Amino acid sequence: MGQHDLPKGVHRVRRKVKGGYRWHFYAWRGGPKFWTDDKRHPTENEFYQAFAEATARPQPADYMTPQMVDDFLSSTAMPKGERSRADLRKWGLRFAEHFWDAPAVIFEERGSRGDVNAWRAQWKHSPKQHDAAGTHAARILNWAVEEGKLAEHHCHKLHRLYEVDRSEVIWAPSDREAFNAIAPEWVRRILCVACETGLRPHDLTTLTIGQIEETPMGRRLRVRTKKRGRLAHIPITPTLAEVIDATPPGKMLILTNATGNQLTTHRASEGVRQWRDKAKLSKDLRLYDARGTAATRLLNAGLSLAEIANHMGWSVRYAANVIEHYARVSPDETDAVLVKLAQAKGGAA
Repeated sequence: MGQHDLPKGVHRVRRKVKGGYRWHFYAWRGGPKFWTDDKRHPTENEFYQAFAEATARPQPADYMTPQMVDDFLSSTAMPKGERSRADLRKWGLRFAEHFWDAPAVIFEERGSRGDVNAWRAQWKHSPKQHDAAGTHAARILNWAVEEGKLAEHHCHKLHRLYEVDRSEVIWAPSDREAFNAIAPEWVRRILCVACETGLRPHDLTTLTIGQIEETPMGRRLRVRTKKRGRLAHIPITPTLAEVIDATPPGKMLILTNATGNQLTTHRASEGVRQWRDKAKLSKDLRLYDARGTAATRLLNAGLSLAEIANHMGWSVRYAANVIEHYARVSPDETDAVLVKLAQAKGGAA
């Protein structure tokens, strides 16, 4: 091989950078990039070794995008949660169907970012779906890089359409009063426990009497949260105590459906939504938004701002914003809550 010869099939591309140019070397045209250099003709042994490793990887005809998606969906990288697994499978299969005839290595090319954006643009009418498509595609590609099936990809930090700050969406006292005035007891109990604990719907539906612990000052709930697997110790407020103590004798589940049986996450959220609409409350209100009310309750119960943020899975700043907004729309609590919030912010500084 001559001094300036490259291995047969190598595709070389010059790209302008600050202060000059850099050369990018691909195992073949459209194949994986294996080397970047300031020199047009690299001569290091490592260059030839990298080329040999790149050509030893699956060829485009052998490793297509649908196979890559299949490999991911059957890998240990799949999340444990049923909802998360279902979402990944749905979007992964959509991704595979769109790129059914494309070799996986196309995602090593910078232009593939535009291809992925064009694919997810079909959901631009629904910002949440548009963003979910990109998030799940990037997750699959990240896995492919980690597993050595791709050298790199260019779909990191795709632009997002859905931007919302729900810190100002909370169940104000007037909302809860209107809701409780017409809702049946089993639904009132759901909203009450959500507002007092800040737990997500899935964790609410699995709460049992067995999770109650005695403390020197009263009682608390000991909960291992489903989403992050964290252990939360939640003070039992007087309002929450009323619900717990009204649980029928011999029943372990604190919350049930209308017939007294196991409550599903969907039924809990749907029950609150139905009676919210009957009470003619804002359609922005969801069961999940009861967590903002709970943040204020937990501050009043003596938890620090950092503890509340950790329990909710929020940033300290977001938790402070939620509590401050709640105080402003709750005249009976404004002064006391804002004083405690100021003290909590001082302690977190």
